[in-house]
Amino acid sequence: MSDVILIQPTRDLRKPFAQWAVAQVPKVRTVGTNVFAVPAALFVEAPESVLVGSLVDGTRYVSPDEDVARQARLLDCGFCYEEAGEEVHSHPECPQGGAPGTGAEPMPEFTPLEDAPADEGESDPSDSGAEVPDESGPFTCDVCGREFSKARGRDTHRRQVHGTQGE
Repeated sequence: MSDVILIQPTRDLRKPFAQWAVAQVPKVRTVGTNVFAVPAALFVEAPESVLVGSLVDGTRYVSPDEDVARQARLLDCGFCYEEAGEEVHSHPECPQGGAPGTGAEPMPEFTPLEDAPADEGESDPSDSGAEVPDESGPFTCDVCGREFSKARGRDTHRRQVHGTQGE
């Protein structure tokens, strides 16, 4: 177990945390951009006001007071919460969910789109009797004889390697 705890305070708490850190004897040092190496024995003495929301060894620090406040905001249904003074019943298992404006309205059923008819200007080449190019390989480069699985690969090869457009 390490005897140093890495703490990255929130942007708002950087200055108060740094003030606390340099007031310690010996001073708490930084080990990276906005990251402090706090001895484990000293960590328990750090004021909670400079720790709330900070990353402590990569995990967000939640104070016991904040944890209790979060529990108190849980609504009677047991699934949802209160936000900005309003009840938010957004959990899918909430018995009170689905009230308008709560964000828990049921999703509309999925209806697949039918194949849209082609516009008059568009047509399928196979319908017009036009010859549809065969896309089964191999496709051979007429310059060097190299084989490709797709016509597009062969054509790209010809342009980039041989500088020709092809057939």
